[in-house]
Amino acid sequence: MHRFHCPRDLAPGARLALPAEAAHHAIRVLRLKSGDPIGLFDGEGHEFSARITTIEGGTVWVAVEAAATNDREPPLKLVLLQGISSGERMDYTVQKAVELGVAEIWPLLAERSVVRLDRERAEKRRLHWQRVAIAACEQSGRSRVPPVHAPLRLADWLAIWRAQRQGNERALLLSPAGGARLAALGEPQGPVILLAGPEGGFTEAEAAAARHQGFLPVRLGPRILRTETAALAALAAIQALWGDF
Repeated sequence: MHRFHCPRDLAPGARLALPAEAAHHAIRVLRLKSGDPIGLFDGEGHEFSARITTIEGGTVWVAVEAAATNDREPPLKLVLLQGISSGERMDYTVQKAVELGVAEIWPLLAERSVVRLDRERAEKRRLHWQRVAIAACEQSGRSRVPPVHAPLRLADWLAIWRAQRQGNERALLLSPAGGARLAALGEPQGPVILLAGPEGGFTEAEAAAARHQGFLPVRLGPRILRTETAALAALAAIQALWGDF
């Protein structure tokens, strides 16, 4: 059954139109017709079965039928801090991180980031990455959409975290020079925060600032991984060690 994100009040018996992007995908890509069953989720963890009733031009009307059980969120909260990479690399990282169960994504503007964004371009990219996250939820079966936050510099994120941290987080900095291995760490007692650099990695000053705030440098074996590989490999390993893999 095809699933669509519909951030509206969903309840059995409701009749509503799919959002424009979802409607276009349903008609032009999936070639769905009146009478076809679909799934709807609001992005907050609620999912419903539904059925297409009418297609009028580019508008797809659906009838919500019943609430559905969805238990696909991992028990371990994973937060990804990702140095912004260029082109499709960042899209790929966002997409696969959502499939792997990440709960939040913070794009970071690092000193060695190839991509440079002013405020207007940063918001456009954030909206684009959020759409990538929504599509990944539709594909992977998740009903809770992870927020993609506005891009920040690492120093600014660390300042926010310093003021809001709960004390039970495990903060990990991916580093080829890291001395710790994931498999040697004990099971976390709270959220895991994963910090991954852009194409050129973090500068020593950035890495030092992260370490000063409690981030533990860890390495993923003896090989140097590309930016679009490193965070995803770490997320998969974390899920296998302490999550629901």
